[in-house]
Amino acid sequence: METTISSKGQVVLPSELRKRDKLRAGQRFDVERVEAGEYLLKRKAAPVNDGLVDWLLACPEKDWFEPLPSESTDTL
Repeated sequence: METTISSKGQVVLPSELRKRDKLRAGQRFDVERVEAGEYLLKRKAAPVNDGLVDWLLACPEKDWFEPLPSESTDTL
């Protein structure tokens, strides 16, 4: 498969790979330079509680779970 680097230095993984490996926006990766022109991309492991809130919100007994309001960590 082939892809290109954007003017911002971003590399887009082809849709087929994203679907096959269930990749979604926001997932984190490590990039390792193997040698000149060769790189290794490794997906970081998801946190243990990844998806927990979605699972709780999907509970068949409605309105028993309410997320706590919290401040964004973007400003820290």
